[in-house]
Amino acid sequence: MQTSPHTFPRRTLPALLAAVLMTCLLSWAGGPPAQAAAVRTGFTGTTVKAAAPGQPGDPNIKFVGRWDTSSSSTAYTPYWAGAYYRAGFTGRTVKLKQRNTIDLWARIDNGPVRFYDDVKGTVNLTPTALSPGNHTLQVNYQVVAGSYKGDAVFQGLVLDSGATTFAPPAPAKLVEFVGDSITVGTTSSQNARTAYGWLIGERLGVEHTQIAQGGACLVAAADGCVGLERQFTKLNPNAATPDWNFSRYRADAVVINLGTNDVGHGVSSAQFQSAYTSLLRKVRAAYPQAWIFALETFRGRFVPQTEAAVKAAVAGGDARVSFVDTTGWLGSGDLTDSVHPNDRGHRVIADRLAPVIAARIGS
Repeated sequence: MQTSPHTFPRRTLPALLAAVLMTCLLSWAGGPPAQAAAVRTGFTGTTVKAAAPGQPGDPNIKFVGRWDTSSSSTAYTPYWAGAYYRAGFTGRTVKLKQRNTIDLWARIDNGPVRFYDDVKGTVNLTPTALSPGNHTLQVNYQVVAGSYKGDAVFQGLVLDSGATTFAPPAPAKLVEFVGDSITVGTTSSQNARTAYGWLIGERLGVEHTQIAQGGACLVAAADGCVGLERQFTKLNPNAATPDWNFSRYRADAVVINLGTNDVGHGVSSAQFQSAYTSLLRKVRAAYPQAWIFALETFRGRFVPQTEAAVKAAVAGGDARVSFVDTTGWLGSGDLTDSVHPNDRGHRVIADRLAPVIAARIGS
């Protein structure tokens, strides 16, 4: 939530000390509960309204991935695949406010994942009331790409009268998966949710993001192929600005799976290796302590260049980056076509890759 700059008029010393003491007490106590409607500022006597429980600015809603939370205080938008949010709530029902039509998946507590097809407006997630008490909710949207133009915009939750939110349990670690349609989960049954990145994240008990877009290249090609060497640092894969604020979260590991599409867009071997080296530097600048895993593409494209970029990074002093040989991981029965893994293929990748990541960051 953005606020206008404050002015600081002269105050008596007792009043100033009281204001500072109140701020410290709130900080020590973790801040006011979500039910609080307003917080009095320390110096001007003005009030700043806190987001009501369930609204986009509610601090008890955990947005994972790259969400645009600054363009609007009443509508948050994810631009990359695999973004999701989690929240704890009380009461027996919960509804979701959507602006326009979208496909989404929702899970309450540890119950089944439910698919909602072409829903909009106020979406009832609990047609059968829950038992009284505390509950958790997780929601992710269908990937907006290609011919699918759903409106992935979160406008808030509708709770029971008197109900509120609470911070859900949060994993301490996060793994980021950078790639193209394979990392998106294209052709798998639930897209991002059945892709290897999501599967690995859930298996290791970590937060997970998929900074991926269908059809993406490593190198930004003249014919329009989105280049993730350039767009990795952006909020939106299809916009030059704004940059993503990397202080929003910290990745403990980053998995890169790029190069499958560059061949079809005239990218030379020298261009590819140079761009991969540049991407490794950008990832390291964003996450100084993360382990970086550079995957051999499953179709075996630009393998020498990928491995050479990793070796150069290691020779330059980066001891937390490694090349992952994926030769033989996938068979014909693991693919829906010659490129994209099916659900079984993504599980096979997760079976192979999860132990590699866990060996470095734990689980």
